[in-house]
Amino acid sequence: MEGEGAQSEDYVLIRSKDQLTAFNAARKNVLEGKAQIANRTTVNVFKLLTDIGVPSHFVTGVSGSEFIAKHCEMIPIEWVARRIATGSFLKRNPGVPQGYRFDEPKIETFFKDDANDDPQYSDEQILCSNFEFNGVKIGKTEINLMKRMTSVIFKVLERCWGKHCCSLVDMKVEYGVTTKGEIVLADVIDNDSWRVWPLGNRGLQLDKQFYRDMKEVTPEGLQQLTSNYEKVMEITAKFSTPSSCRALIIMGSPSDQAHCDKIASSCRSLGIKPIIRVSSAHKTTHETLNIVAEYDDDETPTVVIAVAGRSNGLGPVIAGNFTLPVINCPPLTEDNMTSDVWSSLRMPSGLGCSTVIGADEAALCAAKVSFPATEIEE
Repeated sequence: MEGEGAQSEDYVLIRSKDQLTAFNAARKNVLEGKAQIANRTTVNVFKLLTDIGVPSHFVTGVSGSEFIAKHCEMIPIEWVARRIATGSFLKRNPGVPQGYRFDEPKIETFFKDDANDDPQYSDEQILCSNFEFNGVKIGKTEINLMKRMTSVIFKVLERCWGKHCCSLVDMKVEYGVTTKGEIVLADVIDNDSWRVWPLGNRGLQLDKQFYRDMKEVTPEGLQQLTSNYEKVMEITAKFSTPSSCRALIIMGSPSDQAHCDKIASSCRSLGIKPIIRVSSAHKTTHETLNIVAEYDDDETPTVVIAVAGRSNGLGPVIAGNFTLPVINCPPLTEDNMTSDVWSSLRMPSGLGCSTVIGADEAALCAAKVSFPATEIEE
């Protein structure tokens, strides 16, 4: 992989190569087609992360083996997230068995120094290095930010791999500082960046470790490796498939339109398709039930957000007649908060509908209900 100056000093062209290395380049091979496979994998992953709001240097893919990125000064630290103990971790931590599973991703940092085999660095070592890039000093706040981002990125990709019956065992990422002083995910994320085990079986590994484990590099082995890389590219292409989840936002009165618009906007930012309808459960009960029935007869995950103040009959009526999850989000103000909220809190038994105050919180609650297998992170 190499970077080339683009038309602006704020952007660069990142080009992947067909070269494959291991053991600090002690083993080298040319893998025909690897450049395009690696680049497409990276683009697939960065598109997903961009969609969910992870700040990165990625701008757009431009060819089979190239993408445009924001120009960054790279922070010379590799951030490694591990779910399962294997590889070098076992050597550095004797007594930990192969396959030990960390409840939270284990985050480790390594200083990029090929001559010294990329030594492990502590937070204190990073702090005492007095790193500064594009005017940004790397202190405790910056370290914690990158640590948090690494954990979130790992969890998101772990969920994506899990949907394809594969375990994301560990992965490495790097960060850079843009010309505007923003810390962003940088470099590439391709099949050399992680360990991926189909069905949790190490013997079926799809990643670069297959190459490292070869006692002797053979044409047959490289052919199998190419096949593995292509499979990873194909799977990651499905990571950014748009969600079909939706939120049916029903307001009891047109006067609540502004509140519903805020909920809808927040839903969109979380990847949920909002649908806004108007119907009063008190005055047009049959119509209300018919509206909900329209969205209750298919397989699209749906959450109902009921927007009604004063005497809230909307949420309870819907919850009592459908199995769809219902969230009450009354349009409260300082003037009516203490009087109107109770109709959304004191519900008959057996309904199971919840009440959330605030448009953003209602959308976030809907996201957590809609995406039970997805990490929702701030």
